Amino acid sequence: MARDTAGDAGNSGTSGRSGAAGDTADRPDPLPEAERDAADLAAELREARERRDDAVAAVEEHGESTLATVRDALRRADRLLDRYVDSATGTGDFQAYVEFQGEFAAVVEDLDEDVPGHDAFEQANEAVDGRRLSESDFERAREALSPARELAHRLAEREDAEEAVHEATREANRRLGALDDRIDELERLVELGEADPTAPTEELREPIAAYNDAVRDAFAEFRREAPARELLAFVADAAESPFVDYAAPPSELLAFLDSSPADGASLPDLLDYADYSASKLDHYVEDPGTFTARVRPHRTYLERLSAEPLTVDWPPPSAETLRFRREELVSVVAKFAPEGTVARARELREVADHSDYARLRRAAESETELSDAEVERVASGEAAAELVEARERRELLADTLDEPDA
Repeated sequence: MARDTAGDAGNSGTSGRSGAAGDTADRPDPLPEAERDAADLAAELREARERRDDAVAAVEEHGESTLATVRDALRRADRLLDRYVDSATGTGDFQAYVEFQGEFAAVVEDLDEDVPGHDAFEQANEAVDGRRLSESDFERAREALSPARELAHRLAEREDAEEAVHEATREANRRLGALDDRIDELERLVELGEADPTAPTEELREPIAAYNDAVRDAFAEFRREAPARELLAFVADAAESPFVDYAAPPSELLAFLDSSPADGASLPDLLDYADYSASKLDHYVEDPGTFTARVRPHRTYLERLSAEPLTVDWPPPSAETLRFRREELVSVVAKFAPEGTVARARELREVADHSDYARLRRAAESETELSDAEVERVASGEAAAELVEARERRELLADTLDEPDA
């Protein structure tokens, strides 16, 4: 959510609205940008598991080591058929013909007769056991090896099937996460859409806006008038407070300002010096080179120093958080601001203790976060129906993922 403060809302009156946040297969997916519905992903995961289980059973029928033996023999046979198809056929090289027949016969002889697919190797050997061989003989040998090839393929199929399960599981988990996010958005939408549009949110906004305006004015004067060393020392202390979101000043910059004759310069003066040429800067600081090296790299940090970490967001945080923030802010703001601003900070306790704080805060969030179209979606029941669909799809995927897996 973009940062908004009550000071801004207070100056403009009220915030404008901005964008927020059974058989499921026959209803629109609550993630319309998704390529596939959750029901399809669940079915794909189940199918992948069935394929994997079948592939595992097919390997276990003969055993992995046995099928690996068949696969290795098949690879030897295929290499021989590819290597000698030109040299050992027709009127080719007689020596190649002899080598091929001997090596191919050895492939068959090396296989135990009880190895599945042994007959296929024998038939392939018979196809190339003639006095003169042709390419068609080699092709018949390859065809004869088909049963052995199917057996060897069981190992590859098991690997592919396991990868398919992994991929389907990953996609299901990814969609589950997307649905979780969507459910959170829809729950938030329904909650805010049911907020009371007539709630007097100004009872929270006005005192918060008054404090924010006061602390901005006080900090602007402090930034403009105080020595930069004093300002950065304040920021360094404030950065230690858990409810004040300042980034601590760079240590080398603090050290330089503590030891520099320019330590009495205000932050605007310091930023002006950073633009000066070395010859002009020589009139203002003792060591222009060191000044440039220590200050200029941190110019963006210095330019961005503002009162925003000391302001209260609009819509405001929870009452408990605001109470804790109020204690921190009173202590921090008192270090530079006049008593009137500190008093405004103290009044934040009364805001946090408002008897209807939660209802008013929710109404403020609704005003700020929801568009008119989203309010209408809640009023018409469309958002609630989409939430039901998202929950059903999530349950379907979660149940599928939780099913016992082999």
